[in-house]
Amino acid sequence: MQFVDEASIIVEAGNGGNGCLSFRREKYVPKGGPDGGDGGHGGSVYLIGDDALNTLIDFRYQRFYKAQNGQPGMGRQMSGRAGEDLHVKVPVGTTVIDEETLEVIADVTEIGQVVLVAQGGRRGLGNIHFKSSTNRAPRRTTPGTEGERRNLRLEMKVMADVGLLGMPNAGKSTLIRAVSAAKPKVANYPFTTLVPNLGVVKLGIHEHFVMADVPGLIEGASDGAGLGLRFLKHLTRTRLLFHVVDVAPFDESDPVEAAEAIIHELGEFSPALAELPRWLVLNKLDLLPAEEREAKADEIVRRLGWEGPVFRISAISADGTDALVQAAHRWLTEQRQLENEDEEAAERAREMRARMEEEAVARTEARLGRRRKKVDEGDDFDDDDYDVEVEYAP
Repeated sequence: MQFVDEASIIVEAGNGGNGCLSFRREKYVPKGGPDGGDGGHGGSVYLIGDDALNTLIDFRYQRFYKAQNGQPGMGRQMSGRAGEDLHVKVPVGTTVIDEETLEVIADVTEIGQVVLVAQGGRRGLGNIHFKSSTNRAPRRTTPGTEGERRNLRLEMKVMADVGLLGMPNAGKSTLIRAVSAAKPKVANYPFTTLVPNLGVVKLGIHEHFVMADVPGLIEGASDGAGLGLRFLKHLTRTRLLFHVVDVAPFDESDPVEAAEAIIHELGEFSPALAELPRWLVLNKLDLLPAEEREAKADEIVRRLGWEGPVFRISAISADGTDALVQAAHRWLTEQRQLENEDEEAAERAREMRARMEEEAVARTEARLGRRRKKVDEGDDFDDDDYDVEVEYAP
């Protein structure tokens, strides 16, 4: 399945039906009077969260969604039928943005959550409403109003417990392959991963968590370089980050400088995201001689000034990965239990997620603003240029 995490659609609510101008005309009823009925309300457009969807690809093929119009009123005081509402299913984790105002309309984070995105038009009134003692035969009606029409931007963020963070070719995809059933493409060159991959890490019956592998970052990612700005947003839905560092880069670059660049980009994109719990995962230790591994790992930790948890692994051979996922599962379980029992901890977690979401949205608005400016200046911009033809691992 093609993974698409951004899409633009047009939604249009139904128009309200017009009121009817009618007079009662029956035999033996010489003074029938007005009897025009009201029109029906136009249908509205709603988005509803659905856990069966994990991509926005359907919205690339169907971009226009319209609810039914309300029927006009009729004689004999008969009202027109209201238009049916339109419910459009979207993946859980979808942010809805108005492309004209860049306003965030809603954030669909729960299964079955319903969001109104286009209000249906109101019905028109028939002439029966305008009769009075001085106007026995009113010829006045009101038309139905037009339904709301909006250009919407849908942006999906994967819902995961743990996010993998690191430079291209750091071994993130190899790690998620080693600990879950996900099978993302793995190759010995940078930027192999082009879209997020989700993997369910199972540790036993009813014991599991979801891990997300996002494309590698490069310097300047927070300003739009590479794929970073587009995919850093996915990390805002996680609880814990694994900062994967290649201890033996094939280009002989400095692992510490690479790690510091990632930390900088994280803070530039979202200061709240930079405050998220982050563990250092030193990968590819099997590429070093056995006698040098411990010294190299200690040197990286010392130069980074790292004070958090550190794990030494080799993802390709799964060496050390079991201890990593076991520790992550314990931490996630304790965190959920703490939030369930301590309202203050739960509130802090909610505030943290809200801050990350606000900062991610601000980045999105800035990016859309720059894109709009390019279009206004006459640049040949096509949103389909950002499509990625790859396979999505469920």
